[in-house]
Amino acid sequence: MELRTLRYFVTVAEELHFGRAAARLHMSQPPLSRAIQRLEADVGAPLLDRSAAGVSLTPAGAVLLDEARALLDQADRVRVRVAAAAGTATITIGILGDSTDQAATNLAAAYRREHPGVDVRVRDTDLTDPTCGLHAGLVDVALTRAPFNDTALAVRDLRADPVGAVLRADDPLAVRDHLTLADLADRRWFQFPRGTDPIWQSYWNGGEPREGPVVRVVQECLQAVLWNGTIGIAPLGHDLPEHLAVVPLVDMAPSRVVTAWNENDTNPLIRSFVRIATAVYRDSPPLRAPSARRASAS
Repeated sequence: MELRTLRYFVTVAEELHFGRAAARLHMSQPPLSRAIQRLEADVGAPLLDRSAAGVSLTPAGAVLLDEARALLDQADRVRVRVAAAAGTATITIGILGDSTDQAATNLAAAYRREHPGVDVRVRDTDLTDPTCGLHAGLVDVALTRAPFNDTALAVRDLRADPVGAVLRADDPLAVRDHLTLADLADRRWFQFPRGTDPIWQSYWNGGEPREGPVVRVVQECLQAVLWNGTIGIAPLGHDLPEHLAVVPLVDMAPSRVVTAWNENDTNPLIRSFVRIATAVYRDSPPLRAPSARRASAS
């Protein structure tokens, strides 16, 4: 029973869909199906029920899922402890996001508890590079937001946050319960510098070409709204400075919190980071969106 096959099984068990599991593993579906069939032959019992309605775990599969996760976690800990003893256990984490996000704080604490001997280096990046330096080789793993150009990267979704338009509190639209992108069509929106990932820029501009001031960091975005009445977009549930309001946008896709890494990187510290991040965000309460009126009164 190889660790690689157990990783395949855990992925299928989490996705309950062979196609999605294969995509997550960056492999085609036929070899994944064959690997699961060989595993079932090894353990002498069916692990998955396959039907037209979908895939589900058998009782034996549920037991193996728990045991496989424990084995894989132990294997990662062995590799990390050996690296730490050799003085080579270092990971650089790129971060793009709200430093007040409780889930991110919980993730840091959980990672430190499990890997106290690891030298963790953090690279805080601005809005011009949503990969936080992954493509440039500056970090090992990123905690960021999608969408962006993920060529040669593996991406794991952690949470989806609804977004809203950030407005001055005295803006006539600030008292609305919700807005659509059409309501903001004639406004100026903030822009990122030339050379910024176009997929990333397009998302924060609501999928349309826009005009407006160039910004690099979150504070510049907020100040552009405050001083110039520029339209900003932000995930709901974060605190805003005084005199600013956020109104939910009902026709814009949520902002996805993700962790990303180079798909060919087998560093066990990265794998452990992804596993811990997935568990922490799964167990963390979702962000609560303030009402437009309450936000505008802050």
